[in-house]
Amino acid sequence: MHQPEAMPADSLTDVLYQRHAASILAYVRQRVTNREDAEDIVVETFLSAIEDRKFQLLGEKEQTAWLWRVARNKVIDAYRRAKVRRHAPLEIISETAYADETQEPEYTALQREEEARVQALLQHLPPQYQEVLQLRFGHNLRSAEIAEIIGKRETSVRATISRAMKMLRRIYEEW
Repeated sequence: MHQPEAMPADSLTDVLYQRHAASILAYVRQRVTNREDAEDIVVETFLSAIEDRKFQLLGEKEQTAWLWRVARNKVIDAYRRAKVRRHAPLEIISETAYADETQEPEYTALQREEEARVQALLQHLPPQYQEVLQLRFGHNLRSAEIAEIIGKRETSVRATISRAMKMLRRIYEEW
């Protein structure tokens, strides 16, 4: 019986890049103000994957978590290099939320007003709450994946998400 050849490392990384680069770039872009710097971080993340021999031995889920964790760490490194800690706003509603361009202008204006309100509310949350909400709702990652990325236990991530949502509700009601 003929066994299929293993996919070359370049092809594996290409596939992972196709699947995850856009969402990782969106994540990095929300934390780094300069688009070119954000793109550089994404490229560095995937170069790290190519250069790491152990990366190819990981399963697909582990590779995905590894990529997110490396991207997150590279963002932290960029903050350290700049010696400035910036907290970018959390964006959980994408610009493409209005797929139907024929909507009434008033409806669109109200939606944008509500989006701006949510963005303002989110800025009142601590940075770690913003980050877990971004990963959970902005990038649709599960608690286990988030735990892998930020280096905490899944139960801790779930508790953080719960606390963040409670705080967000409280802020929303007070506003």
